[in-house]
Amino acid sequence: MVTCVAAHLRIAVDASGPSAVVTVGGDLDYPMADTLGRTIDELLGTGPAAVVVDLAGLTFIDSTGLSVLVHAWRKGIESGTPVRLRGQPPFVAAILDITGISELFARQVSRATADPGSATA
Repeated sequence: MVTCVAAHLRIAVDASGPSAVVTVGGDLDYPMADTLGRTIDELLGTGPAAVVVDLAGLTFIDSTGLSVLVHAWRKGIESGTPVRLRGQPPFVAAILDITGISELFARQVSRATADPGSATA
């Protein structure tokens, strides 16, 4: 598990199983968005079965944070590695729905199926 704490953003990565899980907490905004983007790009380069982004700990997201999620989705399509979201707080789920971003992601992954030790994610 790799953990990054930058200002108001916390990122933890668990790539020990077939799927990599990126747990995000705090504020995903302009100053911090690149940190998450680079983390996901690096993970996609390692060829996991999937990259699951757990947003349960988010307290704020701006348009730059949304852009990082769209970029991750696109990179996942290009690399053949699905990028999935889980644990969106209600305010994040509403923003993803309003902007249409939720439709980009095929399905929300439950913790059971996105377990880094599970090959089903």
